[in-house]
Amino acid sequence: MIDLKRAVRLLYVDDDVALARLVQKELGRHGYDVVCAHDGDEGLRLMAGGGWDACALDHYMPGRDGIDVLPEMIALPEAPPVVYVTGAQEGALAVAALRAGAADYVIKDVSSDFVTLLRNAVDDAMMRRRLQREHESAQAEIAAARDRAEAMLREVNHRVGNSLQLVSSFISLQSRQLKDEGARGALREAQARIEAVAHVHRRLYTSGDMATVALDEYLRGLIDELGQSLGPDGSSPDLRLEAEPLTVSTDQAVSLGVIVSELVTNAVKYAYAPGQSGEIRVRLEKADGHRAVLTVEDDGPGIDAADDKPKGTGLGRKIIAAMAGGLKSALEFDPAHTGVRARLAFDL
Repeated sequence: MIDLKRAVRLLYVDDDVALARLVQKELGRHGYDVVCAHDGDEGLRLMAGGGWDACALDHYMPGRDGIDVLPEMIALPEAPPVVYVTGAQEGALAVAALRAGAADYVIKDVSSDFVTLLRNAVDDAMMRRRLQREHESAQAEIAAARDRAEAMLREVNHRVGNSLQLVSSFISLQSRQLKDEGARGALREAQARIEAVAHVHRRLYTSGDMATVALDEYLRGLIDELGQSLGPDGSSPDLRLEAEPLTVSTDQAVSLGVIVSELVTNAVKYAYAPGQSGEIRVRLEKADGHRAVLTVEDDGPGIDAADDKPKGTGLGRKIIAAMAGGLKSALEFDPAHTGVRARLAFDL
């Protein structure tokens, strides 16, 4: 039973006048405001007026049976739950009514138990309708909160991306003031690292998914930016990308973007002599259902066998190791390749 602060408005649709009066009298003692209709069309007209908490609908009535009226009742705006009333031998009708949308059914007889069973069925139907509405309201609030959070996160990514772009611009301006080529190169490398992170945030800002990044699209944009920043005058080697469609988390995208930036920057510096043409190829492919492989390679002189490591100051290697460690992986070099071929296998 439910605690009601006001009378429950029940529409009872039945052509049995005597039984309708009994229901009206007995339920009235329990705080129900029962209004009777003596055929389906009258019941449908009264229900269309609104303001009902529940409806009890008999099957056999003059004109149209309850099973014919039931779909029209349920289709009304703000339709209350409908309890179907059938005879003792009409189980198939009860099942058909439930399938048509009835909240429950009660077997109709002349005993005093009928009114009690009807009241229990109506109370239970109203309780389930209330719980359904509370659930829908809670789901709507959750969806609204999620939308607000996504909007805020999108704005955060927008601002972070803009701030990183501003920092990158500052570095670019600073590098133009320097005469030392080594210092200018170091600033360009720092700028490429910042751009790798900024590109993730810019992509998240324009994406409908705040948790994942389309890695192939992200790498395509990153390679374009690297080509412009590392060789704005067209003097750098050709950068090629072959990427299968893959989706990764934002943290993975940041780590992979920094790794690609470091490897491509290193290849631009050491793979080919100034003025020498060549390619730097970046490949992204699935290894199996749960892993992928990132490859960056060139056709340069390769790694010094005596050193067994790429050239440079060592900062890039430390950054790559840190980023690969975050991916629970490590960078591997293919000694059989003529130039440098670096491979990184990681979990999706």
